[in-house]
Amino acid sequence: MANSERRRQQVTCSEFLKELTDYLDDTMDAQTKAELEDHLQWCHNCYVICNTTKRTIEIYRDSSLYELPDDLRSRLRSAILTKCKGHENQDPS
Repeated sequence: MANSERRRQQVTCSEFLKELTDYLDDTMDAQTKAELEDHLQWCHNCYVICNTTKRTIEIYRDSSLYELPDDLRSRLRSAILTKCKGHENQDPS
């Protein structure tokens, strides 16, 4: 395949972003994956988006939920309810 023909078939940033989820989940055919990886070789913006998204997923996947202590949970709930009731009582005009 000629280099100019290859250039016309390169993945665009928009196409890359549409495929990002499947790329990160590794649920695509080998040819599409290779085309996306080729795009990442020369497109810094898509590389940053892909890498940041991948790292964010890894951070959240490996973390556990933080359980709030009961007293803090109760105070937070009360504060939220008080704030919401304050907004209900405000005159919209």
